[in-house]
Amino acid sequence: MELLPVAQINENLSKLSDWNLEDNGKSIVKNFEFENFREAVNFINKVAEIAEQENHHPDMVLHDYNQLEIKLTTHSAHGLTKKDFDVALKIDELEK
Repeated sequence: MELLPVAQINENLSKLSDWNLEDNGKSIVKNFEFENFREAVNFINKVAEIAEQENHHPDMVLHDYNQLEIKLTTHSAHGLTKKDFDVALKIDELEK
């Protein structure tokens, strides 16, 4: 999988909702807040389904019972690829 150039990363970021660059531009991160623990876990399960379908798995951290951080990067490429943004778009669609 090919790393995206900075211009493409910025263009793809503009199509997403509330994702931010981290790790010196090697990952994108979004934080979510839910009403309760059950909603957070249900959302994690939906993200897991996307990850399995796409064969691209984000790092997810659930903390403070209702706070979720999702981080996407392509570990094998050591940075951001098209796959990261494809998965992020699908995660954004879960909120609609």
